[in-house]
Order: sequence, then structure tokens, then C-alpha cells
Amino acid sequence: MARSEEIIRERYKVMAPRIIKALNQRNFEAYFCETSQEAVECALSLIPEGASVSWGGSMTLDEIGIKEQLKKGNYQLLDRDLAKSQEERQAIMRQVFSCDVYLSSVNAMSEDGVMVNIDGMGNRISAIAFGPKAVILVVGMNKVCRDLESARKRAHTYAAPNNAIRLGLELPCTKTGCCFDCNNNNARSICAQIVEMHSNMIPGRIKVILVGENLGL
Repeated sequence: MARSEEIIRERYKVMAPRIIKALNQRNFEAYFCETSQEAVECALSLIPEGASVSWGGSMTLDEIGIKEQLKKGNYQLLDRDLAKSQEERQAIMRQVFSCDVYLSSVNAMSEDGVMVNIDGMGNRISAIAFGPKAVILVVGMNKVCRDLESARKRAHTYAAPNNAIRLGLELPCTKTGCCFDCNNNNARSICAQIVEMHSNMIPGRIKVILVGENLGL
């Protein structure tokens, strides 16, 4: 591991207890894992055998390899990518709201525990906010920002354009690489739906696994 990576990971370890405390105070059940492998093990330990499980679009989940582990386990998976038609895909996306466990990540988080998510269709953020019995959010420490305003800025000006490019969307930000005021230009927007999570109303429902690595966009 390069020296610069060691320094960054050490900083994440120093920061983590304060952020975990802030999340707990907001009624989120929070954990810190130094590595992706530990994060996968932690997440799997929180998912009962035989549970119905699904996930939102997330580079973080892809990078840590948890979906492959779920496919090897004894779970009922709701995977929209296996749909054979758009109608079937939509049906699976709606079934997700009654699943036992939903996995995803966030676009940004403030150091005091407020999480920010941006969506185009809104299926991911609506599932996180309400529906599945339990939600597990896996969050790389690179997404933690100094304050809420910085988290909002990261979600809009960094995560949204990068995700639009990842998804191959024809949007102003994919052409310029920068956040664009889509609403004033009669354009579709990946920032159509925005949710800030300031607290968790149902004890134990939302669990946050902070990972001491740079993950996702």
C-alpha cells in the first residue's frame, strides 16, 4: 500500500468514532469497518438467513462484491437486472418495497451524520426512506463531508455528474462534466429527487456501515 493511502486510512480511523457517535445520536445503528472485506462480513451478519433481499444502484456495493456473496447464500433475491422485460423490471422494483432487507449507499454525508441522496427516478431513495423492513447503507469514508452544505454540494456537483456518465444518460452534466441547472433548460435531470436523512424514526431499521476506504462515486 502506498504511503499516501496509509495516511488517508489512518485519518479515516481517527474520524470514524466521532461520526459513528453522531449517527447513533440520530437513531441510526452505525458500524465502522476498516476494509471492504470487513464491511461485507458485517453486512452479511445483519441479514437473516432466508430473508428477501434487494439493493439499489450503487458503485459501492459493486466494488465490495457483496452482491456476489448474497447470490451464494440462502436468500430470496429481488434482482431487477434479471428481468426479461421492462414490465418485469418495473414489477421487481415495486416488490422491493416489501422486502426484508434493502442495501444501498449514499451520495454524501456530513460529519454530524446527515446523509444526502440524489436520484432521477426516485426508486432508490424512496426504498431507503420507507418500505423495506431493514436498510443497510454501506458508505466509504470518502463520502463524508465537513458539514451539510458541503454534503449537498458533493451530491450535486460530484456524485450526480459522475453517476450520469456511469449510466450513459444524455444530460447537460454528461456533456460538460459539471453540474448544470437542468430545470432552466427543459432538460431531464438525474437530480430530480433529493432526500436528506436527518434521523431514523424506526429504531434499528436503518443501519450504516462506514468503511475506511474510498468507495463509490
